[in-house]
Amino acid sequence: MPHVTSADGTTIGYDRLSSDGPALVLVGGGLDDGAENVPLGEWLADTFAVVNYRRRGRGDSGDTSPYAVERELEDLAAVIEVAGGRAHVFGASSGGALTLEAAAAGLPIDRIAVHEVPYLLGDEMLAGWRSYVDDLTAALNDGDRDQALRLFMRLAGSSDDDIAGAEAAPVWPALVALAPTLRYDAACLGDGPPPADRLAKVAQPVLLTTGATVDPHSAGLPFDFFGAAADTAANYLPDGHRLTIEVAGHIADPALLGPHLSRFYTGQEPRNASTVP
Repeated sequence: MPHVTSADGTTIGYDRLSSDGPALVLVGGGLDDGAENVPLGEWLADTFAVVNYRRRGRGDSGDTSPYAVERELEDLAAVIEVAGGRAHVFGASSGGALTLEAAAAGLPIDRIAVHEVPYLLGDEMLAGWRSYVDDLTAALNDGDRDQALRLFMRLAGSSDDDIAGAEAAPVWPALVALAPTLRYDAACLGDGPPPADRLAKVAQPVLLTTGATVDPHSAGLPFDFFGAAADTAANYLPDGHRLTIEVAGHIADPALLGPHLSRFYTGQEPRNASTVP
């Protein structure tokens, strides 16, 4: 697999899924080793030159200490350079928060689409977020990656039965290996709410997509958790566009999300999208 070297010397693994068309970089979310965006990238590969990468600490990418969000911005900048110097960007979940931070920082990004960025709203949710960050930090400092995963799943609305089922599943050890990166995703989300000051600096067109229903594995989240967060973020963006699509689950079906992204990245208004003034 090819690698690019970030500004601090960290090697970042990536795959070029196609070479023809406008450049498009895919940014993964929490507990993703780079695999989750592959089906979407393959769907978009007929139209775009797609590059999918593994964020630091995941898969074959390095993880130079100390961590800072700025280092992840440098990683993305290095991947964009490999992709051609400028690129459209898609960010999933917390990867969407990283993508918007990158645009606010002035990276050479064209159009941006983000799906279900988990910004938090309201006093109760924000208090829960602060408690999660403190408990996550303590668990990881103690080397208790299993507890870090449990904390994340509870924050994401999983029930005790869901967590027990995940612990018994074959995928649990792979998730345990990724647990230290939960701290990185938390850093990308900052204090929790959409960051009004930085989003105001994003001049590019931004499409914020959400599913019409909450993922069954996140039933503990408030109804329209992602939709309310996206609506608020869109109001802070100079050129924000909102789209709700009929998808089940936090990871959108490429056949449902892909056509809307393709239209948006080629300068067309996604069907049923609303533009936020």
